[in-house]
Amino acid sequence: MNLPSHVTLVDVGPRDGLQNEKQPVDTATKIELVHRLQAAGLREIEVTSFVSPRWVPQMADNTAVLGGITRQAGVRTSVLVPNLKGLDGVLALPAAARPDEIVVFGAASEAFSQRNINCSVAESIERFAPVVQAAHAAGLKVRSALSCALGCPYQGEVTPDEVERVVVLLKGIGVDHCGIADTVGVGTPRRVQAVMERALRHFPLVEVSGHFHDTYGQAVANVMACLELGIHQFDTSVAGLGGCPYAPGATGNVATEDVVFLLRGLGIDTGIDLDALVDAAAFISAALGRRPVSRTANAWLARRAAAAAAGSHA
Repeated sequence: MNLPSHVTLVDVGPRDGLQNEKQPVDTATKIELVHRLQAAGLREIEVTSFVSPRWVPQMADNTAVLGGITRQAGVRTSVLVPNLKGLDGVLALPAAARPDEIVVFGAASEAFSQRNINCSVAESIERFAPVVQAAHAAGLKVRSALSCALGCPYQGEVTPDEVERVVVLLKGIGVDHCGIADTVGVGTPRRVQAVMERALRHFPLVEVSGHFHDTYGQAVANVMACLELGIHQFDTSVAGLGGCPYAPGATGNVATEDVVFLLRGLGIDTGIDLDALVDAAAFISAALGRRPVSRTANAWLARRAAAAAAGSHA
């Protein structure tokens, strides 16, 4: 089995992970989280979104966060943009604060699209066409996120045919990258491979990625299934930040630390220092008043505590 020699992880914790937190997270904490992720070796970070603060109040400080980050050389930042108004906010930023990439999103499920934005999938994708065009004119890469690609909270199963239809629509409006997202975390390895193979019919390997939620404990297995296809980019979230709003009480994004631990065991390079990454997970979890969701972070921290206790008794 020929697995990739290097994998790129896009940490979405600062945006996708924090956006559903009910308690406000102050701007300085968000900036420090990004700095800690950079220090740990992350080179792709999804920082914030330009959604209306009425809908996502947690991201209301988007310009302050971007303006407060001291970006290390080689680090690329991205932001979620829902419409032209959001893009206008991005383009109004000073050049030093402007992200390298925007993220647009669509759903593979008609039921999800109708329930959430009251329009068809095709209509929702077409609304992004002028956003993509304007972003490209400004020199920004456009990454797409295709949600509910393995299942929908309203219609249930989503077929590979349904996914491929939306992949084609996204390709048609000119997005540069296709991210396949298991929003409700119901995907299993063979189903994930079937969907990824459809995306790979229309986008090159380097421009296809996976975004898996761990609702049923399948996210790491699904990453492994993608590696078997040669896919080498994944969205992950430090400390397992982010819940699944359609499965109350369930975990959300797969933890960056858990994926890094897997990749280390496979001998695959990520450029990420797991020790420093666990520090970042501990930092943001403490700020939120809880333990990390990540199994690896908790095990790593417990091992450190045991070593420290043994040392104090020596």
